Amino acid sequence: MTTFVDRVELHIAAGNGGHGCASVHREKFKPLGGPDGGNGGRGGDVLLVVDQSVTTLLDYHHSPHRKATNGKPGEGGNRSGKDGGDLVLPVPDGTVVLDKQGNVLADLVGEGTSYVAAQGGRGGLGNAALASARRKAPGFALLGEPGRTGDVVLELKTVADVALVGYPSAGKSSLISVLSAAKPKIADYPFTTLVPNLGVVTGGSTVFTMADVPGLIPGASQGKGLGLEFLRHVERCSVLVHVLDTATLESDRDPLSDLDAIEAELNEYGGLADRPRLVVLNKIDVPDGKDLAEMVRPDLEARGYRVFEASAVAHTGLKELSFALAELVAAARAAKPKEEATRIVIRPKAVDDAGFTVKREEDGLFRVRGEKPERWVHQTDFNNDEAVGYLADRLNRLGVEEELVKAGARSGDGVAIGPEENAVVFDWEPTVLAGAEMLGRRGEDHRLEAPRPAAQRRRDRQAERDEADQEFDGFEPF
Repeated sequence: MTTFVDRVELHIAAGNGGHGCASVHREKFKPLGGPDGGNGGRGGDVLLVVDQSVTTLLDYHHSPHRKATNGKPGEGGNRSGKDGGDLVLPVPDGTVVLDKQGNVLADLVGEGTSYVAAQGGRGGLGNAALASARRKAPGFALLGEPGRTGDVVLELKTVADVALVGYPSAGKSSLISVLSAAKPKIADYPFTTLVPNLGVVTGGSTVFTMADVPGLIPGASQGKGLGLEFLRHVERCSVLVHVLDTATLESDRDPLSDLDAIEAELNEYGGLADRPRLVVLNKIDVPDGKDLAEMVRPDLEARGYRVFEASAVAHTGLKELSFALAELVAAARAAKPKEEATRIVIRPKAVDDAGFTVKREEDGLFRVRGEKPERWVHQTDFNNDEAVGYLADRLNRLGVEEELVKAGARSGDGVAIGPEENAVVFDWEPTVLAGAEMLGRRGEDHRLEAPRPAAQRRRDRQAERDEADQEFDGFEPF
């Protein structure tokens, strides 16, 4: 059964906003109580938060679909709906959030660091909030905005000070088991360690963490063995320790060739050239291992490495090694820049940014894209003519109609608002006057009526003038 997972694909959905309420106050002896519909509640966000008690992404491997709760709809009596609860997903320290294309969205390091992976939808306004001096009793309310949905990839990069690298069965797990309280699986066959092991080591007054990175063999950076899967756990480490097996039974291997092979893989992976390195000649408790260590030590020191001879079985050379590692870790920590206070980055919009774009596509369709137009469309109840008229007013005030004219749109042309997979398409009819306050009965908008022929419109206007003249003729002064 899988116990350690360091990469998962998470399917997340934020909560939808609650719908606004269209209601009229009703009370005895108050026939015109006015609108009192409340606003809908905000949908819950999906947040990723670093939790030091979490060390694996196993929970999300088994349950990759996560959804926040929706906001509640508004009610009459100016009662707003309850906001949806945020969904907080704890992740290990060192989790990287990526999109499906591999672009980094967030790098979560440090207890309590959070990232809003999906934002909840806004609640719709009730008709009480939509009332104005000229629209005293709106017969509609806005719908709640849908919450954001999508897929994100979570990758865990172990946060440790020291990384032990080397061939399988070089003794890395044995070293970390005697230097710390960690109890990794240890056996006399390759690839015993299938997951990174973490241990806490004390060297003098310095306490640091050590990680055992498994599965490094020639070709690891191209996916051979387990190296490609776990090489990313080396990225955050400050110090690299080459653990070389001086008692290997393979005739085609020796400590120098092992070192060259692992260094080649680290260089191929990239980004690790500036990390200080130590060499541990392990298993010197074996007679042949001690002799081989003494033989290769001068060559390693000639290359500029600090070399330590150690034995996890006999507990030889461990104190000197821990103090040397503590010295390098302390120097690396001192060289790191001090963490700055949280900065707020302000990115003002350009002066000529209209907030939307109008583009004519090859099939002649005019597509409108922008945060506001798309949100307004999602919040419109298209079964209510008055709500559709209100949407037309908002788009007109934003300048969408003017841009359509500039783009060459004519009466009857198709206009789509939103992306191809979720767009509202309609036949455009330019309006001369706009205003949902210019309505007849509540819930209706005369602009949505079928257009009358020109001759009929002239006859109707003449009939209105004749009716006005007759009323004037019958007027008697006091």
